[in-house]
Order: sequence, then C-alpha cells, then structure tokens
Amino acid sequence: MKHPAPDKKRIQYLNDRFRKSFVGGRVLMTSSVQELGRSLDGLIQEVQSYSNFSGGNDPYGEHDFGSLEYQGTRYFWKIDYFDKNMEHQSPDPSSPELTARVMTLMRADEY
Repeated sequence: MKHPAPDKKRIQYLNDRFRKSFVGGRVLMTSSVQELGRSLDGLIQEVQSYSNFSGGNDPYGEHDFGSLEYQGTRYFWKIDYFDKNMEHQSPDPSSPELTARVMTLMRADEY
C-alpha cells in the first residue's frame, strides 16, 4: 500500500508532544544515563524543555534530535520511527496509527 508523503509539520508536532511528555512512544536510556540516579530527573527535564532546534541539528524540521549539556556532560536524544511491529522503518512517521516512536537518550560519547 502506497502512503502519501509524510507531513513534516505533523511529524514535528508528534515528536514535540512525545518529547515533552514521554507519552506516545518508548524511551530508552543507556546504562550510563540510568546510572545518574536522582540526577536523572534533571536531565529528563532538560530533554522535555529542549527548544534549541536549528538547521544544523534539525535539517528536516522534524524535531527528532537534540544535543545538550547537563552537569558538565554532553547528552544526545534521538527519536526514531518504526512500524507498529517494531521490525521496520515506519511507512509514514506523520501517522500515529502506523508509527511506533522510540527515543534514545545517551551520553554523546556513547554515540
């Protein structure tokens, strides 16, 4: 089944909603992020309030990647789009019915 071209503004909206709430997808964290313990709450707040999107880190306008410094360490977060079976890339990331969003939060040196 052929799907129409994804709606970039809709993808941006869905990514922002997911990033700000962690609702509507899965959030994965590397072991080094999980080891932050109580400091993890602060990092999560930074990710959820992130707004430093630019042509350099968001060339497609999807708000699917961020880089930030927290307590002297650089962290990345990235949203990927899978089909609902989590086997392949989503055919249309602008469709929540067809897409499982997965955010990975990691230290930059783990990338």
